[in-house]
Amino acid sequence: MRLLMTICLLAAMPWTASAAPTWQTISSEPGKRIEIDRANLKRENNTVQARGRVILDKELIDSRSGAPYRIIEAITRYDCSTRSAMTIKRIFKKNENDTVREEESKGVDLPVRTGTLDDKVLREVCRPPKDNPAELAQKASEAAGQLKQANEALLKKELARTEKPETLRIADGGHLSGPDVNETERAAIPSIRPKLRVAAESAKEIPAPVPQQVKEIAPNKATRFTTRSTGHAPPTRAKKAASKVEGYMLEMTQFQLEAATQHALIHWDYEGAGGPDNWSKLDPQNKTCATGDRQSPIDIRDGIKVDLEPIKFNYRPSTFRITDNGHTVQVEVGDNSISLTGKTYELVQFHFHRPSEEKVNGQRFDMVVHLVHKSDDGHLAVVAILLEHGNENPFIQTLWNNMPLEKNQPVDPPTATIDLNALLPASRNYYTYMGSLTTPPCSEGVLWLVMKQPAQISQDQINIFGRLYKNNIRPIQPTAGRLIKEGR
Repeated sequence: MRLLMTICLLAAMPWTASAAPTWQTISSEPGKRIEIDRANLKRENNTVQARGRVILDKELIDSRSGAPYRIIEAITRYDCSTRSAMTIKRIFKKNENDTVREEESKGVDLPVRTGTLDDKVLREVCRPPKDNPAELAQKASEAAGQLKQANEALLKKELARTEKPETLRIADGGHLSGPDVNETERAAIPSIRPKLRVAAESAKEIPAPVPQQVKEIAPNKATRFTTRSTGHAPPTRAKKAASKVEGYMLEMTQFQLEAATQHALIHWDYEGAGGPDNWSKLDPQNKTCATGDRQSPIDIRDGIKVDLEPIKFNYRPSTFRITDNGHTVQVEVGDNSISLTGKTYELVQFHFHRPSEEKVNGQRFDMVVHLVHKSDDGHLAVVAILLEHGNENPFIQTLWNNMPLEKNQPVDPPTATIDLNALLPASRNYYTYMGSLTTPPCSEGVLWLVMKQPAQISQDQINIFGRLYKNNIRPIQPTAGRLIKEGR
């Protein structure tokens, strides 16, 4: 009977004609290989929709699902005339056949920078097609027909092996009937018809996974994938998880995806049942919040004074996106980075805390800005700019002028721009130490760069943020013998 049910389910599944992926390597670098699917490029005027993937030499662990993955596929739309790109969907896979999770992306077209991996993809897909589209469609149709014939042959073979087929039929009432089926068996055997309908509906529409939200990216992460209810916070306190993710197919696949949404995790908070003392209990992935020995923030004191390498700030004026994500005000910009020790870290996002999370020689400041950067090899560097009461800050006022009216509803000002150079203090001297994210999952291995000279912010500007978040900080963590360096 189980065999017959399997056969019927197979027979009910729809057959679709889609060409098998034809992967072509366009870039091979240490630790990763970049490929595009040549067979399924979709061209319309000056735009091309392409499926690409990054194949990693080593597995990474998805911080949201806990599963390992080595392949990141992305469906991206490239505009060949304006040299811009927008990611539509990302798929994280353990291998060719096992998918860890998928996620849809709703964003805007972003310019493709020259010399980047996306620039290589854009140049490749925007070339005139070498293959005749009609020939590709014919090949796809032939492949689908062969697959259908093979499965029909399999069904016939399995049906021929079924014993006593004449005793099995679907009765109008949904039960099996025949001379060898007694009344008890008829009542005990469930109907196959509903299962066929469920299978058919499932084949037509597969619900997209619900992304789990997080604040900053863990160095070994990967993402988003079911939202789980922990029972530690009442349902009335649950915040809507929003996943507005955009970016380039390859270079923004990981950090843009996760960092853009990490502050909106619904299971943790700064007080009550979801407060810092309970972070490690809310989710097994947060265990480092309790067991880690390199946690942030810390009280920065007793540092050794040395000649530190200057941080090279590659900041420029840019449009921005601002979001009140339920834990802070977070801002995303494009094409900004820092360089240090021969490594470049792209700016993912920056956000605010009130008061400052870190202390300096026991002193807290009125607020702090954390600028989260990520390198190509997955390492994080956070630049912290302390804010103290003083004159009005024009940079921050531009952000406050465009503050969203609703949580998790990003605002993209059409004309306003910001220049992070205006936020940096005159002196670029800094403290540095190794720490962690200051929110779940509290992942360690984060390079902290805390500017020694604070920037100024007016009391009115502090009060505006205070209307939203009076205290969104994690308590000071033990230094645990860590080395702290201080520029002299």
